[in-house]
Amino acid sequence: MLKVGLTGGIGSGKSTIARVFRTLGIPVFEADAAGRDILQHDQDVIRTVLHRFGPGVALEGAIDRAALGRIVFSDAGALQDLNAIIHPVVRRTFMTWAGDQRSHYVLMEAAILAETGGHEALDQVVVVTAPEALRIARVVQRDRVEEAAVRSRLANQVDDARRLAIADHVIQNDDQHLVIPQVLAVHGAILNTGP
Repeated sequence: MLKVGLTGGIGSGKSTIARVFRTLGIPVFEADAAGRDILQHDQDVIRTVLHRFGPGVALEGAIDRAALGRIVFSDAGALQDLNAIIHPVVRRTFMTWAGDQRSHYVLMEAAILAETGGHEALDQVVVVTAPEALRIARVVQRDRVEEAAVRSRLANQVDDARRLAIADHVIQNDDQHLVIPQVLAVHGAILNTGP
């Protein structure tokens, strides 16, 4: 079974694209959701995060994600440390989950594959792109946040050039190109590659 990454910057629409793949019967592992779950329930991860970031990020035996977010989204080194704690556990969880699936391929939807080196453990990578201005507008509307907050989060992600460097397939979600034909083309290409 092939393990395929699906990634794109914030506001690119990768979750929308993942839903289209799901309608084709492809199992999708949501790495961001898995990371949130691990951060709330994995006691080893919680202890490591508390040791690195201090008791100010504790909340009733779990991690206060808002407090942690305020730290890591304003400090690239802190974000890198958090990723180094959580992402190996997410990858192991994905590999276990993938072993339980029965399909030609599975998708790992992950915002930061290029940043963490997670793409190296995958057979192929699909990158979803969209112009930065459109991505910002989508996130402002979706999350009801200020543009400055979105730009701060964008600053902590690699640019599209780095994402495209790891891409085997690209889907343009720019409101100019139809996405379903692009997903069908990528789906067909993946099905035509060996396991």
